[in-house]
Amino acid sequence: MTHKTRPPHRSRRAQFREERRQHARTRRRRRLLAVAGGLVAVALVVVGLWSAVPSGGDTATAAPDFTLPTTEGGSVTLSSLRGSPVILYFNEGAGCGSCTVQMAEIEKNPGFAAAGITVLPIVMNSAEEILPDLKTYGVTTPYLLDDGTVSAAYNVLGKGMHEGLPGHGFVLVDADGVQRWYGNYPSMWLDPADLLAESTSRLGS
Repeated sequence: MTHKTRPPHRSRRAQFREERRQHARTRRRRRLLAVAGGLVAVALVVVGLWSAVPSGGDTATAAPDFTLPTTEGGSVTLSSLRGSPVILYFNEGAGCGSCTVQMAEIEKNPGFAAAGITVLPIVMNSAEEILPDLKTYGVTTPYLLDDGTVSAAYNVLGKGMHEGLPGHGFVLVDADGVQRWYGNYPSMWLDPADLLAESTSRLGS
């Protein structure tokens, strides 16, 4: 009679050892993935901090003239403001709370009026789009509504988080219509006192 030989069974102990090895391998893989994820997170933070570093500089070129409609229904022509310095505040506009807060805080600083500086906020929105934000944050300064032409002329497009929009930047135009300084702030904030000091130092005030 022929007897069938049964395949040898692994002992319970060997099975347990194999399960432990598998668990150990799984834990090692998870640790490696966690370390890799941490390195990626650190890299993203570093890139974010680097990109948030403000940029700017002195210039001495004629500021491109423009006429833009405002949220009040009228219009503003830059050259009509000759005789007093102007700060153009280009920003992302509707939906950017920090952009609107920036203007609200500028309004609270009496130093701009004392220095005879007019601040003109410029956005690529319609009045219907930006007015709710102004109401939410209590901004009373009329906003200038750009179709992108003025933003392109001042080379402020793509300086923030969106390629086709301005970032968070300022352009100082002196009383003679000469652009004296510009600054871009990816962190979405510049203390109004610092903005005033930056401007008056370039104007020799």
